[in-house]
Amino acid sequence: MSYTIQGKTVLVTGANRGIGKAIAEALIAEGAKRIYAAARDIESLKLLVSQAPNVIVPVQLDVTSASDIANVAKLVGQLDLLINNAGIATGSDFSGEASLRIAADEMATNYFGVINLTHALLPVLHKSGAAAVINVSSIAGIANFPTLGPYSASKAAVHSFTQGLRAEVRKANIAVVGVYPGPVDTDMTKDFEMAKATPADVANAVLTGLKNGDEDVFPDAFSQAMYQVFVQNPKQLEQQFGATLG
Repeated sequence: MSYTIQGKTVLVTGANRGIGKAIAEALIAEGAKRIYAAARDIESLKLLVSQAPNVIVPVQLDVTSASDIANVAKLVGQLDLLINNAGIATGSDFSGEASLRIAADEMATNYFGVINLTHALLPVLHKSGAAAVINVSSIAGIANFPTLGPYSASKAAVHSFTQGLRAEVRKANIAVVGVYPGPVDTDMTKDFEMAKATPADVANAVLTGLKNGDEDVFPDAFSQAMYQVFVQNPKQLEQQFGATLG
């Protein structure tokens, strides 16, 4: 089922930088009527707001904060499209000294933040008549990337949530899209020496997938190639990612 962005009201989390900022900018170009741009530091949204002050509404939102989520649910009286993009990646394995704390932090933001915010906004999405939810997971949510072990697990949880939510709201005509990027040139990946997609290219691929009615979007060459490996032989992708440990 195709989707039209023009005239829609959208909320984007993590909109102050990286993929989230690029998605917000692409939404402006697509003619979205109102974009709630959410970030933990509302001051960091000033540059984005200046691009379209009549469209962008800056929103204070830490997705791990129940009070912030409650405030957003009160603020947003109309919503057509929710884009769950906010996330953190610390860079940890499962056996390090700080790995349990890191796992808890990443799951709190990357998974529980997504399900808590989505749950809070589902009632208003149900009123839309043309609603969609986009969850930004990762290719590491398809197969664990060992140097990002807890992060991968949190993104696998987002993948599973995306599938479950899709089944639940299908009859309500709410589209649910999973996005599975590979490495993207953002602050989150600045310490990784490898080829990276640009946030703008990822944002355009995400919105193109939404408009085309795609349920799963692999927005860059790396994620597309790795997903094809997974489709042909899931164990091979696990071993390929595991080999990065040497």
